[in-house]
Amino acid sequence: MSPADDPAAPPVRPLRGAVVGLGMMGRHHARLLQTAGVTTFAGAVDPEGDRHGAVGDPALVFPTVHRLLDRPADERPEIAIVAVPTEEHLPAVLDLVAGGVHVLVEKPLAESPAVARELIAAVRAAGVHGAVGHVERCNPALRELRRRVLGGQLGQVFHVATERLGPFPARIRDVGVVKDLATHDLDLVGWLGGSGVTTLAAQTQHRMGRPHEDLVNVVGRLEDGTTFTTMVDWLSPTKVRQTRVLGERGMLVADTLTADLTFYANGEVTSEWDAARTLRGVSEGDVTRYALSRREPLLVELEAFCALVRGDEDPGAVTLDEGLAAVDLADAVLRAAASQETVRVLPVRATDTEEIR
Repeated sequence: MSPADDPAAPPVRPLRGAVVGLGMMGRHHARLLQTAGVTTFAGAVDPEGDRHGAVGDPALVFPTVHRLLDRPADERPEIAIVAVPTEEHLPAVLDLVAGGVHVLVEKPLAESPAVARELIAAVRAAGVHGAVGHVERCNPALRELRRRVLGGQLGQVFHVATERLGPFPARIRDVGVVKDLATHDLDLVGWLGGSGVTTLAAQTQHRMGRPHEDLVNVVGRLEDGTTFTTMVDWLSPTKVRQTRVLGERGMLVADTLTADLTFYANGEVTSEWDAARTLRGVSEGDVTRYALSRREPLLVELEAFCALVRGDEDPGAVTLDEGLAAVDLADAVLRAAASQETVRVLPVRATDTEEIR
């Protein structure tokens, strides 16, 4: 039981938290660090300043990590969220962990598996905690979907399908859809399906004149035989965020834009027609949309990271190894698309990237 769940436990002191990067994601992290009551705000870093007005006290906006840390001990951050562009993750993490700061790194963990392993090694050597911001795992619809799948509601799971479609976000300059968006889904398919990816094939398209891909379609298989498909693009004129898990008893469908979860049960239909009795398909049954408690996913993620730093059992934070696995999968997708061949995925070995707990 964590202290937050035990009414007899003494009050937990909020950790001092900072954010590095005040862009699209960083400004939301800054809001929660200042207002959610989980942390006390220790500052933000952005060389361009607070262009979105995310920080209440201008004196707490710093141009570099070194300036953030060059303060009295009781003003320095204990935790920091790294929300700079992907290729800047490693330098920011190196500076932070050298100062003894625990880090939550926005996904993807790094731009390549090699850099991700270097980042993890630095966290381990510094003796601090690290986690990855795969915030979709904190979406209430997906959390409830996973609970039901692992609880056996669908019986044997056959297939996991994800769609993440929408217009191009102008903020993206360093990666394509595979590393920026598909890392969400490549992380989710194994987390929801209950086992890791073993093989995958992929097709990409370049339609916007950028060096990086703007559409990807992935098909693959998990260790237990479950298949999966993932479709991601920056070409659709409307946002679609849907995850489907199909099993022997029906299908669960999560819409992560609205945080809705719906169960489509297999129907029970009898037939007096002898020839039809030999058919083994399914029919439409009852449809149930579940009432869910909705909490902001970024806040749930922050609470889990703070619980990890405090040493709570099973805090629910996404580990660095899991973040590395998503980067490895993204790399495999790009290799598969380039070679037009099915790629076998090697599991991430925990002994290679053992985290300090």
